[in-house]
Amino acid sequence: MNIRFVSHGLAILLLETASGFGRDAEKKTSGDWERVLVSVEINRKQYDYFQPWTERVQTAVKAGIVIGPREILTTADACDDRTLVRVQKGGRGRWWNAEAKWVDYPANLALVTCPDEKFWAGLKSATLADPIKKEEDIQIIRWRAGNLEVRKAEFSRFAVSHPNMSDAVHVQLELSSEIDGVGWSEPAIAGNKVIGLVFSQSGNQLQVLPAPFVRSILEAQKKGHYKGLGYFDFTWQPAENPETLDYLKLEGEKRGVVVIDVPKKPGIEPVVKRRDVLLQADGFDIDTQGDYVDPDYGHLLLENLSTRRKWAGDPVRLKIWRDGRAQEVVYRLPKAEDAARLVPEAPFDQEPEYVIAGGLVFQPLTKNYLRSWGQDWERRAPFRLAYFRNQDPTPERPAIVILSQVLPDIYNLGYQESRQLVLEKVNGQKVNYLSDLEQALRKPMNGFHTLEFMKGDSLQRIVLDAATLDAATKRVLDRYGIDKEHIIVSSAK
Repeated sequence: MNIRFVSHGLAILLLETASGFGRDAEKKTSGDWERVLVSVEINRKQYDYFQPWTERVQTAVKAGIVIGPREILTTADACDDRTLVRVQKGGRGRWWNAEAKWVDYPANLALVTCPDEKFWAGLKSATLADPIKKEEDIQIIRWRAGNLEVRKAEFSRFAVSHPNMSDAVHVQLELSSEIDGVGWSEPAIAGNKVIGLVFSQSGNQLQVLPAPFVRSILEAQKKGHYKGLGYFDFTWQPAENPETLDYLKLEGEKRGVVVIDVPKKPGIEPVVKRRDVLLQADGFDIDTQGDYVDPDYGHLLLENLSTRRKWAGDPVRLKIWRDGRAQEVVYRLPKAEDAARLVPEAPFDQEPEYVIAGGLVFQPLTKNYLRSWGQDWERRAPFRLAYFRNQDPTPERPAIVILSQVLPDIYNLGYQESRQLVLEKVNGQKVNYLSDLEQALRKPMNGFHTLEFMKGDSLQRIVLDAATLDAATKRVLDRYGIDKEHIIVSSAK
């Protein structure tokens, strides 16, 4: 997908016209796919996390497949902050008003429907493959310039990884293909079945949501059993060093992984504890690398057992080695979207939070803010901020507020170049959330506001006149055309 910027700040994601595609591949694909594949257009508000008070309109055109009566399946990418949804069939012609009837961002899935019965005339439902047969011929299909484009793909592997929008970990299908510009829910097909939806591309490697994973969620959601994706909140390490298992007095063959960290929850005794050796999960043996043998996918990381036909709140039977003997415990999966992270995902369908005080702009540190540095943000974002992305929250630091930039004004003279600094205290009060900052600014000390930053940053302290802060803030808002001095949603728990 390429992005074009046109007048009035409108960013339109369009499928560019391509050269001809493989005729042999096209002949192998039944004409029925033209009755299954539709286009989904999503108009949405897109926020600029460098200037969180601004927004623009973006239009994303992606693929969808009909999977049932009045139901179109697509990915959740670009569904947040949507303002208008439309659908098109046949790759060209009329666009029909539609709506998203169900969106799950952590699972990256959405169901779209169209209320006009005429839209559904001539369409048919796709079949989701279960299981996936690696030896089958695989193709990627999409509408392009009004024609059905078909490209060959090859199976690479099944892997377990974090998706784009969640702390949940689940199985993913990796394919290789010469196709370009995909990652917007294009179906991967084999024979007459859909084996997955492409959600990301890196070079010629495609990341795909496997059809069995998608199907399990849709079936559970239809029955009312789906409660969101869960995850294992404990941290483990491989037990490849036999001396580790000897130290923990594990009897028999070397197996399992060692739990090294368990989050503390007030008033709740953890089921899994540090130094437990995890031997089995739901009857599947865990090896010393942390893998198990999945009957559908082969060797996979044990994390997949938290999303293998399991949902948040469901029990997982764990066999552990503790205190010199094997024990069985029941672990309840916490909800992935409720995961406490020091640098969390920014909430979906919510405008970015910020506070402007005398031209100083404060924001919570989120992954969406870090992603403003582009696709390679983990390398390009400031190291002192990106460092926190893999850190867990603590009672002393449950979240992070940063001074993201300074809008120059006579009030903040001398501090105009300050940016991306981690805020520690304001007027002696610890600041973890923007609500803490707002409260601290109500309590100046001796007529001044004193802001303290994390040790190691180039600037350690800012002192501002408290009496003229409100006037300076109003002046900055007027001069920079900003409507609101703050948007605050989250607060201390």
